[in-house]
Amino acid sequence: MFAGVLLLLLAGAPADAQAPGASAAAQPAPAPPTPTDPLGRDTPRRTVLGFLDAGRNNEDQLAAQFLETPLTGPAAALLAHQLFIVLDARLPATLTQLSDVAEGSRSNPLLPNQEVVGIVSSAQGDIEIALKRLPGKNAAPAWLFSRGTLESIPAVYEEITQRRSNRPLFQFLAERIGRVRVLESLSVLFGLVVFYGLTLILNRVLSELFGWVWPGTFKTARSAGRNVLPLPARLLVMALAGRWVLDNLSLSLFVRQFWTNVARSVTIAAIVWLLILLNGEIEQYVIRRFSPSQAGVTSLLRIVRRAGDGLVIFLGLLAFLHLFAIDATPALAGLGVGGIAVALAAQKTLENVIAGASLIFDKAVRVGDSLKINTVIGTVEHVGLRSTWIRTLDRTVISIPNSQIANASVETLSVRDKFWFHPAIGLVYETTPAQLHAVLGGIRRVLEEHSLVDRQSVRVRFLRLGAFSLDVDVFAYFFARDWNHFMEIQEQLLFTVTEIVAKAGTQFAFPSQTMYLAGTQTAVASPDILSKR
Repeated sequence: MFAGVLLLLLAGAPADAQAPGASAAAQPAPAPPTPTDPLGRDTPRRTVLGFLDAGRNNEDQLAAQFLETPLTGPAAALLAHQLFIVLDARLPATLTQLSDVAEGSRSNPLLPNQEVVGIVSSAQGDIEIALKRLPGKNAAPAWLFSRGTLESIPAVYEEITQRRSNRPLFQFLAERIGRVRVLESLSVLFGLVVFYGLTLILNRVLSELFGWVWPGTFKTARSAGRNVLPLPARLLVMALAGRWVLDNLSLSLFVRQFWTNVARSVTIAAIVWLLILLNGEIEQYVIRRFSPSQAGVTSLLRIVRRAGDGLVIFLGLLAFLHLFAIDATPALAGLGVGGIAVALAAQKTLENVIAGASLIFDKAVRVGDSLKINTVIGTVEHVGLRSTWIRTLDRTVISIPNSQIANASVETLSVRDKFWFHPAIGLVYETTPAQLHAVLGGIRRVLEEHSLVDRQSVRVRFLRLGAFSLDVDVFAYFFARDWNHFMEIQEQLLFTVTEIVAKAGTQFAFPSQTMYLAGTQTAVASPDILSKR
């Protein structure tokens, strides 16, 4: 029995001893730190910049660490020096476009671990400068200049050194102060100043030419010089010419990269500037096509121009970001979400603005028009982008949102080409046929002899037997200057119609009723008729 208890104790001891270890194993272990390359070769851009920095410092042994080569020692250092000379002389100035992520740009899906830096021209043909991503030992993968690229470097190096030996001036220009070839930079800067002077001369020559060929193009010949080639146009010409010069001169890569970035930046800024000036010219041209009283057109064009300028500047900023390989996707996503929020918040305002733009360009409502909109009658005093102001007959001003006007039935009273004369004439039932013919003939004769009537529209007819009158239909259109003039014409005609009815021996009818009582007929008329009878 004692032996059994001892065995149980021995069996339970390891279980108790492992209990703390088991609880510790249940906790997640900390992730190991991500290995980094000690030379910073973990992205294509950092590899190229690190190699060029080592080459400019004459650290050829360090630069050899960026090569995929079996050579070691002085042979590897010599190959690194040759590669630096080749890249410094002929590599395109596209360092800002290199990928700065560890995986590279993956522009070629078939070769995901290879990155093309640029194309170098030589007598043997174009040579592709490529990087290859290789796994590191106890470190992160590193991007190195591929072995295929290095095989062609010595021949290109010999070609470059041969040309430089034939040009002693190049040795003088290649002197460095620190990492910069100062004389190269100064020579390029001096060339830009000289070329800007040439653009001023070109501007003057073109100004004289335009002033001579098209004298009416500018107000004066002296003012033409400021309009043919404005400052942004001259900057654009300088930038394009500078790009061509940089592509055809054997300058160092650092100088070419710097001035290429400057030329690209100036090109983008000049194009944005020119487009803004063009927006202004278009705005002024459109404003001159409209009447100065149409203030809504000016306001709408100003908003459209500001929106166009904002769009041009935004595209210019995107071009700048692309120039320096900055991802603008998060900014675009944020602007999209913000634009949707603003559009939802300003839905009614945008609806009124769009309706105002349609009213302005369709000329459905203009300043000075007399309108009838639903129950509102008045004169338009202002057509804005959000609302239209109407002065009513009570001399008050009503502001109606443009969206309501666009959706309403608008009757424009002031654009009538003719005025309708259509009085209601009812004669008493005691009127004889002869009297009725006299009335109809007299009214027809007066209308047809009037100097302002549209004779084709004149119509005078015995219309119907009404409830309490003999109805006569009078229809005619008159040409009048305005409503007040027509009211004067109508007043004279009504006096004439009254005289015709009186001369015919009849009267105008008033509402009356006929009542039948106990087999007798009694006519109950209005008090006025009874008093006359």
